[in-house]
Amino acid sequence: MTPAELSKRIRNNSVPSLLLLYGSEPYLLNRSLLQLLAVTVPEEARDFNFQTFYARESTPEQILDNARTFPVFAQRRAVVVREIDKFKAEELEALLSYVHDPLPETCLVFIAEKIDKRKKFFQAVQKNGELIEFKTLYDNQLPAFVKEQVAAAGFRMTEDAAAEFARRSGTNLQEIVGELEKLFQYVGKKEIIDVVDIRAIVSDTRIDTVFDMTNAIGERKTGEAIRLLRRLLDESLAPLMILSMLTRHFRQLWMTRELLDEGGGRADISRRLAINPYFIDGIMSQSRLFLRSDYRTAFERFMATDLALKSGGGQPDALLELLLIGLTQKK
Repeated sequence: MTPAELSKRIRNNSVPSLLLLYGSEPYLLNRSLLQLLAVTVPEEARDFNFQTFYARESTPEQILDNARTFPVFAQRRAVVVREIDKFKAEELEALLSYVHDPLPETCLVFIAEKIDKRKKFFQAVQKNGELIEFKTLYDNQLPAFVKEQVAAAGFRMTEDAAAEFARRSGTNLQEIVGELEKLFQYVGKKEIIDVVDIRAIVSDTRIDTVFDMTNAIGERKTGEAIRLLRRLLDESLAPLMILSMLTRHFRQLWMTRELLDEGGGRADISRRLAINPYFIDGIMSQSRLFLRSDYRTAFERFMATDLALKSGGGQPDALLELLLIGLTQKK
């Protein structure tokens, strides 16, 4: 079952008795869970008919006792078990008797970040219930998500405003929703949101800083690159996360450069790399700042820095500064 199919079942008030929600996008997962609970157990009936467990803090017996309890003064009860992937094999095994014969009056929802579909437990859930995966949205899917949120709140956003919002807001859905909520409060009764509103209220993100840092590297501006690096460090962003963001960005640039050299056009590159169309011109421009040999050298430096950071072979801040100095060196 897909998230869209689950939404349809929720709207039709036909939620299955056994579900496993998992994936790398917690915002969409938790949103669906709240919608599911709203139709399964009304707010006024939850004192006796709703229970949440965390696998690390609970036993299979506690979960089974609650799942097998009939609802009190309600048609159904709901039991949510988070971090089910943290259970040991024997603990999952203990739940199988219920998974093979779930109680219709109970909606039992397992939640995990990652699952191994080869394991007997997850195969049994798939056979007797529903598995729903919530994947991280691609960059080119974010504008539609933002448009949906804006329309649901009763506003409209100009194309220029949408482009500016996409540039500033990053890719984390929880952060995007938070920025939109601040924006809606700011514009008040104004129906159309424009660029001026975006610039007044939506914060620049770390993505901007990484983009600017890469630009400084391409232009061999060592001092500027290090200044931007220190800005990220001052925001308490972990050194390994900074390296990961930089590596991901360079990977996009390298792939873009390869496609450009093959004669690829703007629309084709945006589609093939799943890059938001709002960003593609900047990505293409940056990709031309580097030769193919520059990219190979850059990834050698990324690997060496990653190893040094993970082995504790130096001060993280100093290692990242050395990386940028190496990347900005003129050949």
